[in-house]
Amino acid sequence: MARNPIQFQAGLSLPAFLEQYGTEEQCQAALFQHRWPEGFVCPDCGNTTGCRLSRGLYQCHRCHHQTSLTAGTIFHATHLPLTTWFLAMYLLTQRKNGISALQLSRELGVSYNTAWKLKHKVLQVMMERNQGETLSGRIEIDDAYLGGERPGKRGRGAEHKFPFVAAVQTDDEGHPQRIQLRRVSGFTHDEIQRYAQLAIAPGSQVFSDGLGCFRAFASPVYTHERIITGSGRASVQIPAFLWVNTVLGNVKNAITGTYHAIRGQHAPRYLAEFEYRFNRRYDLKAMIPRFLTVAARTPPMPYRFLKIAEPYA
Repeated sequence: MARNPIQFQAGLSLPAFLEQYGTEEQCQAALFQHRWPEGFVCPDCGNTTGCRLSRGLYQCHRCHHQTSLTAGTIFHATHLPLTTWFLAMYLLTQRKNGISALQLSRELGVSYNTAWKLKHKVLQVMMERNQGETLSGRIEIDDAYLGGERPGKRGRGAEHKFPFVAAVQTDDEGHPQRIQLRRVSGFTHDEIQRYAQLAIAPGSQVFSDGLGCFRAFASPVYTHERIITGSGRASVQIPAFLWVNTVLGNVKNAITGTYHAIRGQHAPRYLAEFEYRFNRRYDLKAMIPRFLTVAARTPPMPYRFLKIAEPYA
């Protein structure tokens, strides 16, 4: 049996990564290239001429505004060397199941709190990049939850459960192309309709189970096929939902194995991490450059914002 070329691609090895980004100068040069690909641009007046001062700042020739390479980006006001940031980005993009903040702190040689903030800033970049993307064509969709292991009410109304929508776009041969894992406030008609308007392209063919909220796709905008699945093991073996069930199984296994548990207010970032890696799995070597381009355009995210609840979807 032939090996899957995507699954068995070489990826970016650690020695190759260190050869490209092993020094502070290499990391600075890479960030400069992705922040200002055409050369320095003053963030204050837009002028394209400036100079680099001895203390590392860049000064505009027109308005004399001074800025650092990291100012106004996700790296803003960091006290960590860029080599630490780049290694964190490498570990978070190249590992299939992710890495916990505790393990990240050990591998980077930083405190747990520092590793947590660094990890969530990287996940913030992934989440913001995912937001503008839509699925189209044939789409399998399902409802799912994270958490809910604590004692108390069971079922869909259980406390400590965090609802999210899982959707998988497949090609004509039934192979998965891209996914979406989006936190929602609940499985109501209005909430799924809001999600659909943001994330599912008009004209798509949507396959869902019989949950009432998915009637939001029963409109002239979409082709909707509801399949009553029932319950039990047979309900997850229906061919029409092969890939969405596979993705959900992988996500939940990874969360259980890597993180054990996550807080609900941070669920959108963790889901974004899996979505980001899956949708860019076709070229693992390009993930660091592609991530850098987005990171250089992602506004600062102070700790006080990192720790509060995230918006849904």
